[in-house]
Amino acid sequence: MNDQAFWQALWLTLKLCLTSTVLLLLLGIPVAWLLAHKRFLGKRLLESVVLLPLTLPPTVLGFYLLLLLGQNGPLAEYLGMQWAFRFEGLVVGSVLFSLPFALTAYREAFRALDPDLLQTARTLGARWPRLWLEVILPLSWPGILSGTLLAFAHTLGEFGVVLMIGGSIPGKTQVVSIYIYDQVQALRFDRAAEASGVLLLISLALLYAVRSLEDWWKSAIPSSTPSASR
Repeated sequence: MNDQAFWQALWLTLKLCLTSTVLLLLLGIPVAWLLAHKRFLGKRLLESVVLLPLTLPPTVLGFYLLLLLGQNGPLAEYLGMQWAFRFEGLVVGSVLFSLPFALTAYREAFRALDPDLLQTARTLGARWPRLWLEVILPLSWPGILSGTLLAFAHTLGEFGVVLMIGGSIPGKTQVVSIYIYDQVQALRFDRAAEASGVLLLISLALLYAVRSLEDWWKSAIPSSTPSASR
């Protein structure tokens, strides 16, 4: 494609996916661990809140974010953070919208860990930093990576949330999904088809990687825990 607007939109989309993915890792891993292994007051409410975007229409989430991050929103009034129609607003919307997909995969990865193995490591004196580095992450990394790739792919195709919170400003908030929509609106179907083909190939490659990781992980779990050899 020779359309500079498309390459700008693609670069912005990949930048948004990478930024959101890193934030999802930092936020999703501790929350997933809490949901998988801890009991606390309000746990069911927390699960309901973080999983809400699975059932909430993207435009509804985008609308509330627009009110929150807009010029007259509470963040702008009290903290001076006016992130609507800016890249920062796209990041906030993408993280919230993709959090359930990453969180579900992370939680299942942590639930698959053998509790006896974790308890044995703790009994032998392993502190939490060492436990995470030498036991938890080595055993659960395929599930974490699978969830991360899935969240990346989900962010790649976002439309409703990013349209509501970011609009369609070329070079600033126009991601590829919005670019395709604009091309269709302008009846430039050839450009829309080329852009859609690029997203199709990227999404297919990511989903293939996710499924391959899941199959490998399921086959490796029995041999990676002590309980499987008993």
